Amino acid sequence: MAQLMRTSNPALNEQAFQGAGVATGEAMTLQGTVNKTGVLLLCAIATAAYTWNVFNRTQQPDSVMGLAIVGGISAMFEMRFHGIAIQAVSLTFGTLVVLLLAYRSGLIPVTQKFKMGVVAATGGIALFYLLSIVLGFFGIHFTTINGSGPIGIGFSVVVVIVASLNLVLDFDFIESGVRAGAPKYMEWYAAFGLMVTLIWLYFEILRLLSKLRSRN
Repeated sequence: MAQLMRTSNPALNEQAFQGAGVATGEAMTLQGTVNKTGVLLLCAIATAAYTWNVFNRTQQPDSVMGLAIVGGISAMFEMRFHGIAIQAVSLTFGTLVVLLLAYRSGLIPVTQKFKMGVVAATGGIALFYLLSIVLGFFGIHFTTINGSGPIGIGFSVVVVIVASLNLVLDFDFIESGVRAGAPKYMEWYAAFGLMVTLIWLYFEILRLLSKLRSRN
């Protein structure tokens, strides 16, 4: 169990399966994880749709910030850039399918160096976002990176790539859990971790598209 694959997703890391032990009853399966991911996805879509409708009725960002943030942010972007939300959703699921096929076919070898590179890149992005939030309280903003210029777009492209590669690590980690005979309840944990990555990727694609639209 201790040898399960590393992932930069905070919800899917080595400690997730440690202590779970080898399943003595029904074991974790790939199909079960897929099914539970679908359930969580439907829940996310339902809550996002509700928040979207709330924002459309009020047109006030404050009215949705205390609710499901995915739908609220999507609605605010959609109000400024018509059609951007469905584009981001399509690109997110398109990326998921392409990377899953690439992973299953062996086109993307998940080596230790690959894992460490993605983990390091993800950690660097997280630290930058944290620093941006802290400095923002003091009136310091990274306008170039957050803007729609070449540097800002380039940064968003890099972040989207890193977020996408985290999906590969999640696939590998889930497969490792199945091979290790993790308990059945870990399917929910693995599904939640995959959803975390998908939502992150969606937000980053949404942000990138907004920067590209701003240039028009």
